[in-house]
Amino acid sequence: MNMHLQGGATKSGPNAGVDVAKQHLDLCWLTHEKRVPNDPQGWSEAVELFRLDQVDVIVMEATGGLERGLLLALQEAGLVVMRINPRQARDFGKAMGHLAKTDRIDARILRDFADVLARHDKRERFIAPPNDPQRELLRALMVRRRQLVEMRVAEGHRLEAALKPTKRMILSSVKFIEKQIAAIDKEIDRHIDDNFGDLQEILRSVKGVGAVTTLTLVAALPELGRLDRRAIAKLVGVAPLAHDSGKHRGKRSIWGGRGDVRHVIYMAALVARSHNPVIKPFFERLTAAGKPPKVALVACMRKLLTILNAMVRDNKQWEASRAVIAALAG
Repeated sequence: MNMHLQGGATKSGPNAGVDVAKQHLDLCWLTHEKRVPNDPQGWSEAVELFRLDQVDVIVMEATGGLERGLLLALQEAGLVVMRINPRQARDFGKAMGHLAKTDRIDARILRDFADVLARHDKRERFIAPPNDPQRELLRALMVRRRQLVEMRVAEGHRLEAALKPTKRMILSSVKFIEKQIAAIDKEIDRHIDDNFGDLQEILRSVKGVGAVTTLTLVAALPELGRLDRRAIAKLVGVAPLAHDSGKHRGKRSIWGGRGDVRHVIYMAALVARSHNPVIKPFFERLTAAGKPPKVALVACMRKLLTILNAMVRDNKQWEASRAVIAALAG
């Protein structure tokens, strides 16, 4: 069966779904089902099987990193991989009447989902971006830093209720964690300077965008500057979503997207609404028009993300981008 794809290209072939577990992978394509180990040998076997039957699109869920080895192996083999949010797969499965859940059933659901996405007129937006080893390392450092910060906060809560004999141990633990955070901050700074220096300068030139925001945008949003403003807003989860039905017009709200990126954009917008020469008057104009502060702040998040996206796209810092920024702020 031929399928007309965006850009005029034509592609044919079956599609596949892969359910990822810690120890194994469940593959499903055409009428075939096979379980292979989630290790280099299993990855190679999956590549050969998919190549043999000329599989077009392979869909898998994001599983917190368990899928990374297979993803890289498939991409290195030139196969098209789509990594989706597990919620999307669950919703698709329920819509298709699949209420039971096993690894093999999940693989079948992902195969059927791949059949849909392969025919989508904008299928390119679902394709997992090529692996960037430097960005992968930076993301790992970011995740570890977040874990350490959470540990420090937890120990701080324990310290408040601790009795004297245990306070000394908790304080020692906090001191060790702070040393670890300081060490990882130095490693992050060095890695960004060596590999993403130009991008860092562009982002940090905006008032409200600090070190943590820069780290998160570089590590967790490689699409920044590559998508249009609507697509990047939806990806992060700051685009207003409609809740209309018939004559009913519900309130727009934001939902989904990349929570870690949305969190730092929120913190940056909090600062920007008081100090940024573009975001501040934008926030004041919205509140003066009667918008609730929360709604105005979300609009500021979206505006700030749009500006950053345009700056990265044009490879220009704040001052060099004033004309574009002024147009976006209107």
